[in-house]
Formats: sequence, structure tokens, C-alpha cells
Amino acid sequence: MTLHRQAQELLESFASATGDGPPPERSVEEMRALSGGFRQMQGDAAVIGSTRVEKIPVSGGFVEATVYEPVRDAKGLVVYFHGGGFVLGAPRDFEVLYHALVAQSQVRLVAIDYRLAPEHPFPTGVDDSYAGLLWSAEHLANGLPIIVAGDSSGGTFAAVAARRARDHDGPALAAQVLVYPVTDHDFSRTSYDEHGDSGLLVGKSDMEWYWAQYASDPAVRDGEDASPLRAASFEGLPPAFVLVDEYDPVRDEAKAFADRLIDAKVPTVVDYVADQMHGYFTMANMMASADESIARVAAYIRSVVHH
Repeated sequence: MTLHRQAQELLESFASATGDGPPPERSVEEMRALSGGFRQMQGDAAVIGSTRVEKIPVSGGFVEATVYEPVRDAKGLVVYFHGGGFVLGAPRDFEVLYHALVAQSQVRLVAIDYRLAPEHPFPTGVDDSYAGLLWSAEHLANGLPIIVAGDSSGGTFAAVAARRARDHDGPALAAQVLVYPVTDHDFSRTSYDEHGDSGLLVGKSDMEWYWAQYASDPAVRDGEDASPLRAASFEGLPPAFVLVDEYDPVRDEAKAFADRLIDAKVPTVVDYVADQMHGYFTMANMMASADESIARVAAYIRSVVHH
């Protein structure tokens, strides 16, 4: 199946606006400026009950977390970690997605504003994320079922948080939602060969650059907190929803993660999207595929928290 027409149109408009795309000697500031433009294109967010900002204590200080409340009483708590290659993004950039999940799932969602690389390299982001889960479980769950969720590098953090919770007597999790998660640092997989240099939003050179900002020492990348696919055991992890898209350099590692969950007899839904690319999920109101996928994720969350 070919790449979705709306994705092709987005890539064409992006290319015309940026020339040949990010320069090889790209700076963090340039990349953050490029990534921040999508929120303006998404229009109005769905109506929810309220929004507030909390401060969460972490090693070395505090991070903020934005709490999105549904109109009616929440049936569950979703702790969400945004994507952005460990380097880009903040909860405000993804509020249309968060509003949609809250409105469609009737959950309380807390978006953790973890500290970003390269200013805060590995393991700061993953440690902040787990601290955010622990704080949220203590202060926001109130007995509700808890789900960890994330897209791209946020999927990395969600997967690690789920495993840490299992291994360190953390909160009991009802599920984990992983949207095209980055689970390894192996750039030799077939999906990197197929989609690493084909003009998509995220290519091989992008992923190499992100990893260089996040974990410049290759030796640390093999650890299970950096590359959750390399964890020794997947047994006893919470049920999972794993979205895998075709036009994506990380397609194969996301699929491999889902396969290991299934092999460990973890109840796992694999949502394969044959005509989309890495990054599309957060483009609510911009792409029909994004809205459809958000609806499927929301339906899965409902099935977990409304049982």
C-alpha cells in the first residue's frame, strides 16, 4: 500500500517550506523551532472539563505535568509521555491529541514534561518519566486503573516505566499504550533500509542525530532503560496496545517489541497501519488517519477502564 495521500501532501508542503529539510549540521534550536509549528495547524481541541499544571519532584529539581480532566467523572488515569526524539516537544504541543483522548475515553490524562536532551541526557528523561508515574499514581489515581502511554520516544519511556513498575514494586498498571515506540538503537534493521532515506518526516539520519543527543556514549544504549527491547524478560508486563506503522524506520523494532510481549503471553493488541509514517499519530485534525488511530487508541483505553 502506498503512503497515504494526506501524508504525501504534508511532506510536499513541509519540503516547500523548509527547502531540502533540516541541514546535516542541524542545531537543537532549529529542530525545536521546526517541530513547534504543527500545533498551529491543528485547530481547535475537543472540549474537556479542565486543565491544570502540577509540579512533580524529580532528581535535581522539579518537572511540570499538565493534568487534563474529562467533563464527567474520570474512569481511569493515563500517564502520557510525548514523543520528539528525546530532544523536542512539550505537553502544550500535543494538547489536541490529549483533549481527544480525554474526551473519547473519559479518563484523566497527565502529560509529563520530562527534561529534554542534550541539556539533560540519558537517563534523565526516562527517570523523570518514571518519577512522573509514581507521583501520578500517588496523587491522581484515587483507585482508578492506571495506563502508561506514549508515542515514539515517549513510547520508549512508557515501556521502561511499565517494566520498572513490575521490577521495583511500582504501581499496578492496567495497560500500556505504545505508539510506534522507539525500542532499540539498531539502525541496520530492514525498516531502516526501506524507509531510512525516503524523504519521510523521520529518517535514519534523524534517528542517529536524536540518539547522539540523548545517549552520546554508545555503551549505554544497550541497557534496557535505553533500549527496552533488550530487557531480559517481558513476562508479567501489563497488557499492551502497540501501534506499528509501515512507513517508519522504527517499524521493525516496534513490531519486535510486540512480538516479545506476545511470546511472553502478555495480552497484546497490534494495530498495524499500512499507509502511514512516523509522526502522523499526533496530527489530530490534520490527517484522517490520525483521527482514526486516536479513536482506536481511545476505544482500547475505554475497554480497559470501563470493564
